[in-house]
Amino acid sequence: MRSLTPRGFPTSPRALHCRPSGITRRPIFPLPQTARWNSSKTEHGGNGNDNGSRNTAGAESSATSAGFGTLGRTLLASAVAAGVGYTYAATSRPSQSETPKQPQYGSTKDFEKAIAELRATLGDDAVSTDNDDLQQHGFSEWSSVNADRLPVAIAYPTSTEDVSKIAKICHTYKMPMVPYSGGSSLEANFSAPHGGLTIDFALMNKILELHEADMDIVVQPSIQWMDLNEKLKDTGLFFPVDPGPSAMIGGMIGTNCSGTNAVRYGTMKDWVINLTVVLADGSVIKTRRRPRKTSAGYNLTGMFVGSEGTLGIVTEATLKLTPIPEQTRVGVVTFPTLRDAASTAEQVVRRGIHVQCMEIMDEVQMDVINRAGGTGRTWKTVPTLFFKFSGTKAGVADSIDLTTQISKKNSASSFEFARDEREAHDLWSARKQSLWSMLALREKGSEVWSTDVSVPISRLPDIIEISKKELDNLGIFASILGHIGDGNFHACILYDRTDPEEKARVDKAVYDMVDRALEMEGSCTVIYAS
Repeated sequence: MRSLTPRGFPTSPRALHCRPSGITRRPIFPLPQTARWNSSKTEHGGNGNDNGSRNTAGAESSATSAGFGTLGRTLLASAVAAGVGYTYAATSRPSQSETPKQPQYGSTKDFEKAIAELRATLGDDAVSTDNDDLQQHGFSEWSSVNADRLPVAIAYPTSTEDVSKIAKICHTYKMPMVPYSGGSSLEANFSAPHGGLTIDFALMNKILELHEADMDIVVQPSIQWMDLNEKLKDTGLFFPVDPGPSAMIGGMIGTNCSGTNAVRYGTMKDWVINLTVVLADGSVIKTRRRPRKTSAGYNLTGMFVGSEGTLGIVTEATLKLTPIPEQTRVGVVTFPTLRDAASTAEQVVRRGIHVQCMEIMDEVQMDVINRAGGTGRTWKTVPTLFFKFSGTKAGVADSIDLTTQISKKNSASSFEFARDEREAHDLWSARKQSLWSMLALREKGSEVWSTDVSVPISRLPDIIEISKKELDNLGIFASILGHIGDGNFHACILYDRTDPEEKARVDKAVYDMVDRALEMEGSCTVIYAS
């Protein structure tokens, strides 16, 4: 039998994005002092007296000296016990400098036994140890990070019952499990840093139930969101979360992803009603039922959305649907500077104008799209905003008019609005081709690093302008793009991974960008959820 011993894996996988030793975190903006409520300043009166500022200690002291009483002895005993407990906890807990214990997984022989039992349970065709299969499920050429280890086997379940059986076997042999659906993650969400078993849901891609009157649907994890909408189009309903075309529902739930529609429709967490989840020991739970609202118990659905498969494995999902808008119009507006474009986006949001999507791309990204040639037209190489407006015809017309007025105040240089569905598709193709266009420019030894940060809307023009300037000053080939309507953007960086100096410059730019976002009260990741 071929040895299943996995390749060597470093103590700190590079998937963890550890900051290089030469780069230190430095404050980029002064942080404002925030006033906080101090409970110690709240005074309490005694005996039900409404004079809250009066000190009643004297009377209480007299009572204490006269006779301690049962209540006093009880309180004293409780205080002593609490003090002893605190002292014990403080002196007995591990030092913060100690390295936390790593999970203890099974041995190679344990993994071999698990694979044999999986084959006996599911059938030989349901479990693969083919080298090409392992490589496909453990490495991605478009991910900015990859673990240095591959899974040792791939399982292909067809039902929740199959997944439960898989989990029970893996639990017995201490074999780690990694769920896999579309494999489109840019942050190695599907990698197997500890080896183990990858569970590929390729055979679980069905619609199980459709409730048109309730506007919800029950699906398996490997249905693509675009296929789902294609099957729904005759119902007048659609599922609005729209990440990359190859993304599937299971991975979208695991990463709480979003897409260009987020400015109007929100993220994945806003559209999941109920989940069927297999836990680590093989037990099966449902997080809730099908009502849109409930206050019964914990919000288990919210816990599993965004947990990246670490809390359990999603095998079914009940999703909300929404009516297809009466009209959708696409528009493209160009600007002389990136700040002008970002300021326009901020003001459109602030005015409450109904936009479905609002995307930004700088002059570098527009040039990259032209060079890749994937859209069938030549674009102006200037900062550009892409809009989608949807709703009633009158509402869309009003939104376009207001957006045009704001854009003109910010020195917009050109406007183009689609007149029909074909033109809308052509205009929007530039946004959908952005990542693939950058990947098409790679040469041997080069990689693309796509970053992902967000800040409060009011800080968008600042962080975009500063980040753009730093990338240019460091001589890094990078573009700025992203879902600017809800406060986040990406820097798409093309660099030579064989050049240590260039890699160091890229590291500095990325970590500065993350620090900058955090200091602006933002987030270091929004969509990719690394």
